[in-house]
Amino acid sequence: MSSMLSPSLMCADLLNLQSDIETLDKSGVEYIHLDFMDGAFVPNITLDATLIKRVKDVLVNMKRDIHIMAFNPEKYFDSMDIGTGDIVSVHYEACNNLLDVIDDIKSRGASAFIAISPDTPADVLSSLVDKIDGVLVMTVYPGFAGQPLAQGSMEKIAEVRKMIDNSKKDLILEVDGHVSWDLCKEMVMNGANLLVAGTSSVFSGENTLEESVKRMKGLIS
Repeated sequence: MSSMLSPSLMCADLLNLQSDIETLDKSGVEYIHLDFMDGAFVPNITLDATLIKRVKDVLVNMKRDIHIMAFNPEKYFDSMDIGTGDIVSVHYEACNNLLDVIDDIKSRGASAFIAISPDTPADVLSSLVDKIDGVLVMTVYPGFAGQPLAQGSMEKIAEVRKMIDNSKKDLILEVDGHVSWDLCKEMVMNGANLLVAGTSSVFSGENTLEESVKRMKGLIS
């Protein structure tokens, strides 16, 4: 499976979101990463459910990659209009009824991903790989952009990749957190095939969005 890109909208120009979305949509990007935070599971609030729903209306080529950092994430599925083509990541640490949440996501036609935070060991996924469509490995602590890479992240990516390969399932391994120009290639070499790009790469401001996407796709191809 070739490597794909999912630029994070929380790192875009908040006063020109539609312009940035349309630029990315024309740049060969596969997904747009949409972070939702409830202020409880993580101490921050970013894109709200209504905005995440509205993004769907302006996409032509990209698909939504929705990362829900919230307790009881299923409460927000209707207001986000979760449906066919979406990736929906919910946190292992935030769900008491994880299997029911996975079933809910799949019943809407979306792909169900489990997200794990840096302190959560990869082996919690061992009983879940047969029930999900992908894994989101957080390589920073969820809640804020611009953090350094958490210790042991590369080894964790490799461990999850080995687990997926051993399962014989065609799952996506997504990585979110400090996906920088310098580290993205190593993440792919360790098994990541969907990279969330933020302030350390595509939204660094060093180049135009078009130029940054082209540079990142060249590095991970």
